[in-house]
Amino acid sequence: MSTVAYEIVDVFTDRPFAGNPLAIVYGAEDLATVQMQALAREFNLAETVFVLPPTGGATYRARIFTASAELPFAGHPSVGAAVSLMRRGDLAPGRVVQECGAGLLPLEVTAAGSATLTGGAPHLGDALDPVPLLTALGLTASDHSGLAAPRPAGCGLTWVFLPVRREALAAVRLDAPSLERLGVDGISVFSWSTGSHPAAEAHARVFVPGDVVGEDPATGSAALGLGVWLVGAGLLPGEGTSSYRIHQGHEMKRPSLLDCTVTAAAGQTVSATVTGHVIPIATGHITVPPFVG
Repeated sequence: MSTVAYEIVDVFTDRPFAGNPLAIVYGAEDLATVQMQALAREFNLAETVFVLPPTGGATYRARIFTASAELPFAGHPSVGAAVSLMRRGDLAPGRVVQECGAGLLPLEVTAAGSATLTGGAPHLGDALDPVPLLTALGLTASDHSGLAAPRPAGCGLTWVFLPVRREALAAVRLDAPSLERLGVDGISVFSWSTGSHPAAEAHARVFVPGDVVGEDPATGSAALGLGVWLVGAGLLPGEGTSSYRIHQGHEMKRPSLLDCTVTAAAGQTVSATVTGHVIPIATGHITVPPFVG
């Protein structure tokens, strides 16, 4: 019976058993889509990434799966795969290019075990009514921070961003069917601070209603999208490059840290980056599922 090599790593943390766990499957070029999906269900993590030869113009290709579906892009699999390939000796520290469903995405990998990912094309949607979103999260109108209206935003993967008071984060009680009825398949609930240490930071919880893993302890794609939302809300400058930091996963006892930048011109986001460390946890081999097609 054939097997493939895999690794488990924790992403967006500098210590083990924190951050967001990720399964990386190597040598996946002979696996069919249904086999990849079966392996992702077996790992049962937020995401599993399969490393493949590039089709052109990239260092490697990545296919990313949740336990229930394939994604065009996700942040912690992108950062985790790039750093792990460097540690294996498959690529050198420095600039690499990942090919995925969202296109060709550049990363800068360090020998110290971190990577900076530049997201895809920024997107900012229209303002949404906060009240139905708050209700679906078990919150009230008074929990809304009032900074700006919730809006969808993203850089390769779109999330709804809902600003709340810091105290409201621990009180969230997700009603997944209600969010799904609103057409929301991913939401970042966050508080925002512009204090002096650091200059700008958020505390966030990110939910994926209907997915096997309903809450994510660290979400690189949402971290990128938050920068787009912040520029759109006027909370970060509409010219030049700004830095911000996101704390996530604390309510899940998996503290995570995501360091980000967003670059804007004429009030519009041009690009965003997210940086995180990757900690190796386990390696092994897993049986290839029988092909069903």
